[in-house]
Amino acid sequence: MAADWEKLAEEITDPNIMIAEVDCTAEDSEQVCDENGVEGFPTLKFGDSSFLDNYEGGRDFDSMSSFAKTSLKATCSPKNIDLCSDDQKEIIGKFLAMSEEDLEEKLIEVEDLLDDMDEKFEESTESLQSRYEEMQAKTEATKNEAKKKADYGILKAVLASKSSGGEL
Repeated sequence: MAADWEKLAEEITDPNIMIAEVDCTAEDSEQVCDENGVEGFPTLKFGDSSFLDNYEGGRDFDSMSSFAKTSLKATCSPKNIDLCSDDQKEIIGKFLAMSEEDLEEKLIEVEDLLDDMDEKFEESTESLQSRYEEMQAKTEATKNEAKKKADYGILKAVLASKSSGGEL
């Protein structure tokens, strides 16, 4: 994928689009990686540098190039207010009127809500995994008991012997 990424960076010449990479294993990159939720490698992100989204498309050159050409563009933000709808401008205005502390508090509130959702999802997943393992063990035990009652192994051996013309 690295070669395709480098090829993409050469192909995209629009000065408003930046194709970059960050080595999240490097100590000096930890903060930017943590702030953007990078947990696995490689992780591809796109969007405004202050709020990046996950790229979930194909990892080959053609897929990434197509996405870059059709989807990467400047978007509504305080830096690009002219690209905003009236509703978006109103929201930006409301947030601009807030103090930095109030904005941070609001952001933490949303992030806490998202963390709670992740935690509940993880708990649900663990519960489902536990239930799945119980069901799998019960199914295997039931199948083994059914095979034992039917003398399954002997049944298969006799059939194989007869099918191969073997004598009993």
